[in-house]
Amino acid sequence: MSIPYLDLTLHYKRIQAQVEPKLLKVMANAQYILGPEVAECEKELAAFTGSKYAITASNGTIALMMALQALGIKPGDEVITTAFSFFATAESISILGAKPVFVDIDPITFNIDPKKIEEKITSKTRAIMPVSLYGQVADMDEVNAIAHKYKLFVVEDAAQSFGALYKGKRSCNLSDVACTSFFPAKPLGCAGDGGAIFTSNPELAKRIEFIRNHGQTRRYYHEYIGTNGRLDTIQCVILSEKLKTYDEDLDKRRAIAAAYSDAFSSIKNFGTPIVKGDRNSIFAQYTLMLPERESFIKALEKEGIPTSVHYPLGLHQQPIYRKENVGLSLPVTERMASSVVSLPLYPDMPKEHVLAVIEAVKKVLK
Repeated sequence: MSIPYLDLTLHYKRIQAQVEPKLLKVMANAQYILGPEVAECEKELAAFTGSKYAITASNGTIALMMALQALGIKPGDEVITTAFSFFATAESISILGAKPVFVDIDPITFNIDPKKIEEKITSKTRAIMPVSLYGQVADMDEVNAIAHKYKLFVVEDAAQSFGALYKGKRSCNLSDVACTSFFPAKPLGCAGDGGAIFTSNPELAKRIEFIRNHGQTRRYYHEYIGTNGRLDTIQCVILSEKLKTYDEDLDKRRAIAAAYSDAFSSIKNFGTPIVKGDRNSIFAQYTLMLPERESFIKALEKEGIPTSVHYPLGLHQQPIYRKENVGLSLPVTERMASSVVSLPLYPDMPKEHVLAVIEAVKKVLK
């Protein structure tokens, strides 16, 4: 049996009959940029999270960059963030000329360790950017408390946690501003690149809207340096349709993750995801920890099971950041980077594929 890591065609077949007439309507109306469907999608996204405003963006990286820019982050500023994330987290900070300051992670959740943040705060610190990695929200109460104490902004990088709950509230509605990604492989993905920014601050939301459209406050009148950060109308049509069944999809993701964790619970020297009791996870990835990762990956390949590694290097170890972080030791990040590996998991994953993954993992690790 050949098992894909992710099969997006199954989800499209599920919504095809509903979404295609709406896509054709956009094509016929030719309102490809900021058509009425964009504003409608933004209302739906905001309502889903509980935030007052959602501003769609061309991708998750641009969303982070625009959010930071709207907060006034500039060259010479410092933003504290996790060292264990996709490169875009740090990249969005560096693009603005600011410096990402890396902090180690909690070994349970893989998210930024709040106990490590205060020691990194300096007179140049302007914001904290926790990442809600693998689908589980970071310790936002602790992060927000630190930010309040030092008068800092908090930007949640929710690229992998859109829809996750934290103490009864949704990810993207837990801080000054939050950003997510709608890259096709994300739990809520569009048919290309996409993202969104969330806030309940009306002034900040308006500023982000201006920045998204080249800093224009009205046509050909530019009060800000902005960018072309708009999301195409067609992508918003797709997101609106997928959002209708998104909670059901998240339940399916959690059910597969539960089946994995239950099946693997008796295996020794092997770590499965742990979700804290005051929150849940949307399992953007189902990530294991084991000491012999490479041999495990090769053995699963022989069984027809693909895997993926998110992420093999801490951000402080990336070539572009290595020089300015010489001597920086982040032991938990470095240990996880060398031991994590993710298994196939998506809401339309056939049951026989789930069972095949379970049997293959048990066979390899018995």
